[in-house]
Amino acid sequence: MEKRIKELGLELPEICTPLASYTPATRAGNTIYVSGQLPMVKGSLADFTGSVPSEISVEKAVEAASICFMNSLAAAMSQLKDEETLALVKMEGFVQSDKDFKDMPAVLNGASDLAQKILESKGIHARTAVGVASLPKNAAVEISCIFSAVEKEKNFSGRYNWIEK
Repeated sequence: MEKRIKELGLELPEICTPLASYTPATRAGNTIYVSGQLPMVKGSLADFTGSVPSEISVEKAVEAASICFMNSLAAAMSQLKDEETLALVKMEGFVQSDKDFKDMPAVLNGASDLAQKILESKGIHARTAVGVASLPKNAAVEISCIFSAVEKEKNFSGRYNWIEK
């Protein structure tokens, strides 16, 4: 997964510091629950605040959703054991929206499309897209995810050589 992130020209962010009394991610068995992640970049929301589309464009909100996903991925990866990778099970997305805005699914495609680029077939997931009146810190988007920790696949390439994907 780390290799795929680099191939896409992306960088895994540091795990965001919680804004209140919760942990960024927790694990129960092979299920990893990631708390709501905001589009924070190095601790700042400066470019990703306000209601869509009056205060922030749909295009900028799509970018915010992808940042939320990267923050979710970083939090989930902190819960992995050696020889495990992630499969995305469900994404819940919230878009701070103007009263008449109805295109929340298009905004959240920024996160869903990125999940599938990074995780490939393990990035196909169920999703909820909801418009809300406000979000913490005036964020335009918030995303929470549920992942499954799965064993990394290994390819056999010859009689004695195992090569990881």
